[in-house]
Amino acid sequence: MLEDRRLLRRLKRGDRDALRLIYERHQGDLLTLAANLLRDPATAQDVVQDVFLGLVRSAPQLRLRRTLRAYLATAVANRARDHYRRQAREQFVPLDDAGHVPAGSDEPVQMVIRSDEMQRLRAAVEELPYEQREVIMLRVHAGLKFREIAEHQGVSLKTIISRHQYGLDRLRSMLNGEVSK
Repeated sequence: MLEDRRLLRRLKRGDRDALRLIYERHQGDLLTLAANLLRDPATAQDVVQDVFLGLVRSAPQLRLRRTLRAYLATAVANRARDHYRRQAREQFVPLDDAGHVPAGSDEPVQMVIRSDEMQRLRAAVEELPYEQREVIMLRVHAGLKFREIAEHQGVSLKTIISRHQYGLDRLRSMLNGEVSK
């Protein structure tokens, strides 16, 4: 967190190396978040690039109220929401390797089971209404608190908590206890 603030100060002074370091530090999580929200890796990459371009443009006047990670995740969610509103139907293809189990970590049968579980979970997340999916992804991938998500979306804290709970309930219902914890 402190390192991000230092990098942001350097970026404000025009240090391109600071932008590269910020990008390297956060782009993976932001791509995962965008892909989970948008269901399209190419669009997710475009959204993340737009967010970093926006960061460069707004850096001189940017005043962080939270962490840089939270700021960038919120910007990704805003751009993803804008895109989602323009495109009603897209295909879900996450960019992360969350379903991939490293070789040698388990027996082959265990790896197949985990991979299958992750595919079912991803398919279930895809079926969630966008508002519920966004709240869950901002909690999981960006680590935002409900209050921060409510501020970001401009809705009440109770609405965010309800969307999160309804989303989780719907995931449980769709998965019907098939995914182990």
